[in-house]
Amino acid sequence: MKKQRRSFLKNLGLAGATAAIMPSAFAYEPQKIKLLERNAADFFGSKPLGLALIGAGGMGVADAKTALEHDNIKMLAVCDLYDGRLEESKTRWGEDIFLTKDYKDILKREDIDALIVATPDHWHKQISIDALKAGKHVYCEKPMVHSVEEGHELINAWKKSGKVHMVGSQGLSSLGNEKAKQLLAQGAIGDMNYAEGFWARNSPFGAWQYPIPPDASPQTVDWQKFIANTEERPFDAKRFFRWRNYLDYGTGMAGDLFVHLFSSLHFITGSMGPNQIAATGGLRYWHDGREVPDVLLGMFDYPKTDSHPAFNLSLRCNFVDGTSGSTYLKIVGSKGSMDVTWDDVTLKQNDVAASDDPFMEEKGREQSQTRSDRKKILPPSETFYQVEKGYKGAHYDHFANFFQAIRINGQVVEDPVFGFRAAAPALLCNESYRQNKFMGWDPVKMKVI
Repeated sequence: MKKQRRSFLKNLGLAGATAAIMPSAFAYEPQKIKLLERNAADFFGSKPLGLALIGAGGMGVADAKTALEHDNIKMLAVCDLYDGRLEESKTRWGEDIFLTKDYKDILKREDIDALIVATPDHWHKQISIDALKAGKHVYCEKPMVHSVEEGHELINAWKKSGKVHMVGSQGLSSLGNEKAKQLLAQGAIGDMNYAEGFWARNSPFGAWQYPIPPDASPQTVDWQKFIANTEERPFDAKRFFRWRNYLDYGTGMAGDLFVHLFSSLHFITGSMGPNQIAATGGLRYWHDGREVPDVLLGMFDYPKTDSHPAFNLSLRCNFVDGTSGSTYLKIVGSKGSMDVTWDDVTLKQNDVAASDDPFMEEKGREQSQTRSDRKKILPPSETFYQVEKGYKGAHYDHFANFFQAIRINGQVVEDPVFGFRAAAPALLCNESYRQNKFMGWDPVKMKVI
């Protein structure tokens, strides 16, 4: 299948792709800036599609809004277990929208082609499988499953269905990731040997202390449906509206945020995943009854494959970070590194040549006042790739890939196999933290060792 998205570069008037770095204390290499473009022709197809949303919380609504930016997409139904969100859906999408607290009511509707599944994590697998069996296409928020044991069951259901299933780690479809993938393949940083990612927050909302509506009660929330596939408990508004903090429903920092970094890294490198996983961390600040840490560090060994050499990965997440808002993925090689975000890539290359200009060499000697044969520190050559103005973003592109695959019977960039290979090491990171031991994983067979 033809590649569905292409990255193009425009030089912004700065001459040359590379330039010599002067071995002088006052030699300077200006940062080269290049533009990342999205070709509008990459996304095509106009067949009208009926859409339903299951789980109308913050992420579900954000997904739905982005999906509806595309042509010929109509929101027809919403399922949620809280009355307030169902009422809000009327305001957002019209009084005639179909509303229910039972997602199976939506699966019976023939006018619905695709679902957005944005429920808490513990419902991802079952709703996805039921929807695929009902002949619906599925866009499911990450992580794809709540536990490693669920992965193959969903993969098998998807393969039997013949339908499209997209996992929603939306940054994967970004121009930044695509450019990093291209640069790595071209050898821009040499042989890769290390990567690291960091996700920092410093606010109640960022730490999942979501607002609890004043009318939250057993009368407005279908609590029994919410806990139907997990442990029986009395109604608890905190567990319902702040579910990410509890192991019965969420997957902690690793499942919420590490999985984004795994998805991007695996896309850029072509990797299937690590074979050894270790984690540490703790609850440092948000002592609000949560069952998961607010500082988490993960270490991962990636074996050599046909796609990449062996390398190590370090991931960190901090919900008490005073710097706040720092999020990045760095990929390091023998000749340079890349700092990758969804909207830009900073390429730093240290394998640069010294100037052969005699005048500059002499001035360098005068400035340093050292012996003439002493080597100098060379500044890195730096190139900054950024998205062009008007770029609609990775979230938009991820849905574009989803809808296009439905319309042309094509493939998506993050199918359940890819999604599971990103989710599994995150989930095993949680297990390593809880069990205080290294976890073994077979990234090819997708099985715990």
